[in-house]
Amino acid sequence: MASSESFERPGALRWFSSIASAVPALVVLALLGGVAWWGHHSGWTLPKRAALAGEKKEADDWCAEHSVPESACVECNAKLAPKPPSFGWCEKHGVHDCPWCHPEVAQLRGSVPTVTADDLARAKRALDFTERPENSPRCKLHARRIQFESSEAVDKAGVGVDVVSADAVVESVSAPGEIGYDQTRVAHLSTRAPGTVFRVFKRIGEPVKAGELLALVEAGDVGKAKADLRQALAAVDSKSQTLANLKASTGVVTDARVREAEATLREARIRMNAARQALVNLGLTIDEAEVTNATDEQLERKLHFLGLPASTTQSLDPRTTTSNLLPMFAPMGGVITSGDVVAGEVVDVARVLFEVVDTSRLWVTLDVTAEQTRRVKLGQSVRFKTDGGKEEAVGTVVWRSTQADPKTRTVKVRADLHDPTGRFLANTFGTGRIVLREEPKAVVVPNAAIQWDGNCFVVFVQDKDFRKPNAFKLFHVRSVRIGVKSDTQTEIIAGLLPGEVIVTKNAEVLRGELFRSNIGDGCGCGH
Repeated sequence: MASSESFERPGALRWFSSIASAVPALVVLALLGGVAWWGHHSGWTLPKRAALAGEKKEADDWCAEHSVPESACVECNAKLAPKPPSFGWCEKHGVHDCPWCHPEVAQLRGSVPTVTADDLARAKRALDFTERPENSPRCKLHARRIQFESSEAVDKAGVGVDVVSADAVVESVSAPGEIGYDQTRVAHLSTRAPGTVFRVFKRIGEPVKAGELLALVEAGDVGKAKADLRQALAAVDSKSQTLANLKASTGVVTDARVREAEATLREARIRMNAARQALVNLGLTIDEAEVTNATDEQLERKLHFLGLPASTTQSLDPRTTTSNLLPMFAPMGGVITSGDVVAGEVVDVARVLFEVVDTSRLWVTLDVTAEQTRRVKLGQSVRFKTDGGKEEAVGTVVWRSTQADPKTRTVKVRADLHDPTGRFLANTFGTGRIVLREEPKAVVVPNAAIQWDGNCFVVFVQDKDFRKPNAFKLFHVRSVRIGVKSDTQTEIIAGLLPGEVIVTKNAEVLRGELFRSNIGDGCGCGH
């Protein structure tokens, strides 16, 4: 028996030992279960100090969903600040509660604003011009309002506001380009006959007027043409006298002799006209009436300085000055951009002696991508700014190439530029904008005001009573249709009216609050 009792007692001890070792684990599990039960029923919030101290529990007046006191939350209790009437989706302008169609939705103090025919026409032009980013009709964010506890809370969040205004917007195609001379206003002047430079009156860089004398060239062809004309005139005079004598003769004159004399006179006149035309070809125009009835002395004086201005001939002595002088005149007003020629230099017709450029007329040539060229039309305005320049040149499209460059796949577009004061230099590079659409009074907002939620573009509009004492600090979510965007501002085709106040700084704060409170409600687009 003793041996049997000694065998059973160690087994019992092992059983009690295992029970005792399991007790701590069971206690921990019980405590965790109690904590889970308490957290589920208390929202996992710690009791206030007063409750821990045994004091009476205060009422919890805070709306955690909208971050304002529960008693003042207009989203939870719409009766505190009823929402403006909703007019639904505007098919025409692509926004909810469209202010163009229903101006009463605008957050403006005073009477309902007036929407003019010009406002509607401007929106239509913007929508018809090209495809615009679209909003989803199922987006529900426009029905929301963001509320702050106080004006101090708005300032503490760094939220800034500004008034919606009207400003000019430009929709354009940008392309690199170059300013150059208008090639129709560039004259490359050469002598019309080979010879030697007699005198130079204008130098490179000097301005000239149309018809102003640039230089005189002593050319042998000029003297020969003058001599040929004098011989032809003498022959015409002789043949005319012979014919007149035959017709006035009282003797027997056959018709054959008369016809022969008439033919000889016609040949002489032909040679005279050919000699006169030779002078015209050299730029020395002379009227037949001026020489036909002139005496030899008068003719010689007339031909000696033919084509030279009177102001120049006054300084030349006909006794010592050759009659082979060929003048060179400026064909238009401008500036001499090339003229490295000196007196005594031998020149020929192949050499350009002067280049005269009308610098008030320039070309802007742009390299536009083939895809954008289809929107370019003659008569459109071009605004060009040189690299590093601040001033903008304004021109008009006058030509568009019918082919693309085989290497760059760009199309040449040329614009006329008037620069009477010489502000711009030829052969300078820069960037041009071909203005496709321009609105002088479009509704615009800073880029930072626009928010995109994946379904629609929205801005936050300050409630019209925001500045009233004790008024709710509300911002309405407004869907907008955007147009052209620049570096600083965005055109609002529809969704806002001038004068409304919108958030332009730290709009992301309101956006974060908007989507934080939307958690669990979907994306706000009705999905």
